[in-house]
Amino acid sequence: MMMTATVKTGADHIESLRDGRHIFIDGERVDDVTTHPAFRNAVQSAAALYDYQADPKHIEWMTFESPTNGKRVNRTWFMPTSYEEMVQRREAMVAWLRLHGGFMGRSPDHLASSLVGQAMGIDIFERHGKARARAFQDYFTYARDHDLFLTYVIINPQADRSKPWGEQDDAFLAAGVVDEDAEGITVRGAKMLGTSSIMANEVFVANLQPLRPGEERYALSFAIPMNAPGLKVLSRKSFEAAAVSEYDNPLATRFDENDALMYFDDVKVPWERVFVYRDTDMCRAQFHDTAGHMYQNYQAQMRLLVKMQFLVGVALMLTETIGTRHMPVIDQELGKLAAQAAMVEGMVYGMEAGGGAYGKYYVPKKHLMYAAQVLTQELYPNYIKALRELAGGSLIMLPSSVRDFNHPELSAIIDKTQQSPAMAPESRVKFLKLAWDAIGSEFASRHVQYEMFYAGAQFVTKGHSARTYDWDTARHLVQAVLDRYQLDDVIRDLDHSRRAERIA
Repeated sequence: MMMTATVKTGADHIESLRDGRHIFIDGERVDDVTTHPAFRNAVQSAAALYDYQADPKHIEWMTFESPTNGKRVNRTWFMPTSYEEMVQRREAMVAWLRLHGGFMGRSPDHLASSLVGQAMGIDIFERHGKARARAFQDYFTYARDHDLFLTYVIINPQADRSKPWGEQDDAFLAAGVVDEDAEGITVRGAKMLGTSSIMANEVFVANLQPLRPGEERYALSFAIPMNAPGLKVLSRKSFEAAAVSEYDNPLATRFDENDALMYFDDVKVPWERVFVYRDTDMCRAQFHDTAGHMYQNYQAQMRLLVKMQFLVGVALMLTETIGTRHMPVIDQELGKLAAQAAMVEGMVYGMEAGGGAYGKYYVPKKHLMYAAQVLTQELYPNYIKALRELAGGSLIMLPSSVRDFNHPELSAIIDKTQQSPAMAPESRVKFLKLAWDAIGSEFASRHVQYEMFYAGAQFVTKGHSARTYDWDTARHLVQAVLDRYQLDDVIRDLDHSRRAERIA
């Protein structure tokens, strides 16, 4: 992989993607994801992250020196040992997130955060075996030192949810071990959802869903390059390719990170890349006994913090555009939306301030992270609904495309009908096209689905919240009140009071 002497740049990343990977869309294999109309702009958006960190104005606070080779890598790979270091790391990550407004859910900082949290718990891997722990530690060092863009697939295909994975019609529907030898294992089957796999360097494979005894063939964790022989990536529809223009779809044209099914067609994985092998409980422990699950979802809440700020901006400008900004009822609605966005921001800060030690490292407060997941899964779709109500009919009376401005008669009508107290007609159309792409388009609809389920179904996140809450403190608060009085004492006090009243 190409890399400058000091820090990875956008050009380095783009060149690294020209590696012969097998990406498929619309019935064809993609020769080069960096130039294909379904992916090229998203690839450029990913490259822009690396150019931002390499900018001399940003390099000192966006990156740090690797402890193993002295090269500068993104601060997302840093392992905080204090609250102050965690805040410094977050501030650098938020700068990246603002480059895409929170619309890239699997930007490089997400998987790096997961690996950071897992590496903090290397002793958990050592319980599984010295060889697997060494493989993970070596891989973490490699990924960090090369500032890799990683994606992951940690969920099995839905298939028939009424059956265990091992009882599906095809035993290798879900990716599992089909063979092993002295060199490594051979994997066959599918995993989902490979978000951002199109523009990633490698894929990290694991199992976040619980596995039962007897399903050991699926109990795997490993990492391979995206061009590994036998790895096939089946992309969903590209919103970027379907976009009319950047003017008409300014978000979809740049930030459609894509999602994909990954199929492992007898992929050979060397032992030095295998981190969990045939251990169903270790698949759970890899995320939940280490700080992996905490750190990856802490990053997701940082991203949502930025996304909510973006959407508050959309809400404000919607009301200014259509002239409703100072209506009392609208002002109240904006206040509510601002409060909800601030709640997400406050919970991120609370996770940090309420965090604590995990060995020698500093980790966010687990329950506040899970609480934020539960609340935001319900918040996001309601937030989008509120913005659509603020917009009213403005989002469906727009010109069909930017080409309408090239038609003299249509352009005159647009100038007459697209009136706004805050901006010129063309600026009104430009903003409302952006608003539609954020809250109403097919791209926007995918984001609603993503925010509702990226962390799992609601019963999963609510279960995490129930499992990690400090119930003892809550119970003790109630019990402390109950312990202040006893039935016999109350009756005796009442009898004394009555006798005193009769004597008086």
